[in-house]
Amino acid sequence: MATTIRDVARAASVSIGTVSRALKNQPGLSEATRERVVEAARQLGYDAAQLRPRIRRLTFLLHRQHNNFAVSPFFSHVLHGVEDACRERGIVPSVLTAGPTEDVIQQMRLHAPDAVAIAGFVEPETLTTLVAMQRPLVLIDLWAPGLRSVNLDNAAGATLAMRHLFEQQRKRVAFIGGSLAHFSIAQRALGYRRAFFEAGLLFDPSLELTIDAGLDPDTGAARAMHQLLDAPGPRPDAVFAYNDAAALAALRACLARGVRVPEDIAIIGFDDIPAAAHATPPLSTISVDKEALGRRGVELLLEEAPAELEVRLPVHLIARASTLVKTP
Repeated sequence: MATTIRDVARAASVSIGTVSRALKNQPGLSEATRERVVEAARQLGYDAAQLRPRIRRLTFLLHRQHNNFAVSPFFSHVLHGVEDACRERGIVPSVLTAGPTEDVIQQMRLHAPDAVAIAGFVEPETLTTLVAMQRPLVLIDLWAPGLRSVNLDNAAGATLAMRHLFEQQRKRVAFIGGSLAHFSIAQRALGYRRAFFEAGLLFDPSLELTIDAGLDPDTGAARAMHQLLDAPGPRPDAVFAYNDAAALAALRACLARGVRVPEDIAIIGFDDIPAAAHATPPLSTISVDKEALGRRGVELLLEEAPAELEVRLPVHLIARASTLVKTP
């Protein structure tokens, strides 16, 4: 097995950061410490070329379908976290939005990044192309095997939402989801289905709807809600939507049809965007620290030898009036 920077740090009785500074000949160390680290690396046969170069410029890559901060502000908050982390470390961030028909490599050449943070969904072909650039890379709200990634605990968040609805005596819970090509949405859908099994309840597949990829999220979620309301048989008594924008669209569709929320149908979302608290009624949701997602992505990107390649950040439930029926 190849010698790692951890092995050198252990042999020299110093931190991994000290090994990195010593082998890069950076300031801030005594000459005795530097010599001890260099000698330990030599004896262990450590190849200093394994050390990643200093990152001065980082490109934050976002798919064009996410580039509507006014409608879906989730990634604007993630970007703020990335920018804050870069500013603290003297890294210059830039933002690149790209679609499947664009030459990502050519755009990357213009940005000339030392490292790349990919946020949200990208086509597999695009990800393969970016990995082939052989620059330090981190995935944020995205996952791929063998790559550094930071995600929310999406499945756990779905479980929290569903348990809350079950506690409110809701049994016919529908799910309005987006494309399962999105890692976070697929994980939330998985958590939704698993919650029925864990609660000992039957899962009705007809209650799980996916928004048409050709529609904007608002129109798609509203159409899905109308489909649920118009379906034969008993209506759902609750809806868990894959994000707050979809949940708010479903809520408006219900109110327009004279369906009371939460008395007739309880509704809960995911992400806790600012509009959730100001809805009528205020929207229950799964709250996430979106800025922390961006900051942690930069931190993981910069780690010389991370203890884990995949980081999951915790989420928590915020119960508001859209799921809580007032008792007389």
